[in-house]
Amino acid sequence: MATVRPSVTHDGPPDDTDLPEQLALVEEPPFRVPRDRADLHVFLQAALTLEHLTIPPYLTAMYTLRPGTNRPAFYTIRAIVLEEMLHMALVANVLNAVDGSPLVAHSRFVTGYPARLPYSKEHFPVALRHFGDKALETFLRIERPEYVAEPPGHPSVADDGGWTSIGQFYRTIGTGLVRLAEELGEEELFRGDPRRQLGPEHFYNSGGELFPVTGLASALEALRVITEQGEGVDRTVFDSDDRLFGEAREPAHYFRFDELRRERAYGPYDTPASGPTGPAVEVDREAVYRIDPAAKAAHFPEGSAVRHAADRFNEAYAGLLCVLERAFTGEPESLGQTVPMMAELRGLAEGLYRNPHPDPAKRRRGLHASATYEPLFTRVGAPHQGRGELRDQPRRT
Repeated sequence: MATVRPSVTHDGPPDDTDLPEQLALVEEPPFRVPRDRADLHVFLQAALTLEHLTIPPYLTAMYTLRPGTNRPAFYTIRAIVLEEMLHMALVANVLNAVDGSPLVAHSRFVTGYPARLPYSKEHFPVALRHFGDKALETFLRIERPEYVAEPPGHPSVADDGGWTSIGQFYRTIGTGLVRLAEELGEEELFRGDPRRQLGPEHFYNSGGELFPVTGLASALEALRVITEQGEGVDRTVFDSDDRLFGEAREPAHYFRFDELRRERAYGPYDTPASGPTGPAVEVDREAVYRIDPAAKAAHFPEGSAVRHAADRFNEAYAGLLCVLERAFTGEPESLGQTVPMMAELRGLAEGLYRNPHPDPAKRRRGLHASATYEPLFTRVGAPHQGRGELRDQPRRT
């Protein structure tokens, strides 16, 4: 597949010069097909963590757009974030269907940034960057369509010592589901409590459709939605929402990000090789709040208004994760609470971005304060169901 390149580069490709040498690592399951139910739970929990990994970088790019500018970019990223949240819910449905228990409100679930892109041969950093070419290049690396290697154990990957792509990882989960359904019986494998399943009535404007997982067919369809909304289907630029849900056909995530990078939309007959030939897309890369991609709340002076705002954002973010866990573990109706919580996060983030960075040297470089997505948790005495661990709760500052 031809790699689409931008016609104009404004701030260069992502590199490590503005990032620390050590990147946070996302824990990956063993390079094998899931062997049993417990193994499958590990893989699906890892998929849930992976889907969440993308959301803070995407939100950062969206929230750093200056108000009243870059409306095409804002609405493109917003739509993709909604679909990533849909993907989290679909993974949670699959995990619940096979009698697992999604873990979200826990420090182990949250990856620090900058992080190394998981399930990839490349040691590529995923950081919280303001909107621009570096952020878009990162997003394209995450969503990039490529040859999907066979699952572990296939002769074609006999020499591979680890995961090569996110697509391969999801294909391996699908293979594991099929094998375990044959070994255990479909009814036995999918014995989870159906009351934990999330449906379209629980997720407003889900960008596709949130549907319950009741057996092998719906589990595989959930994995298909996740991969095809990101990479496209049948080596086209489009996802499969029109086929699955009867919705209007639209470009997959990779190609929507590429439209912003190329400043041109894909037309109905465009291909990955042709690139976009549709109408121009207006993008103003200068109308952004520039931020430090390696910022931490601790970098802001303790007791300052900026530090208080950063801590308040992280507290609200932790609260959002707690609500998501409740929605994924038996209170599906609570998912609706995430809508006002996301609106609150946006207001808190934009308040931070309007402030110049408190460090004089960074302020002289035109950098601003930023949201750091470091949820503040404290342990409480309630055991997390099925794991013998203590569930984290948001810590008040």
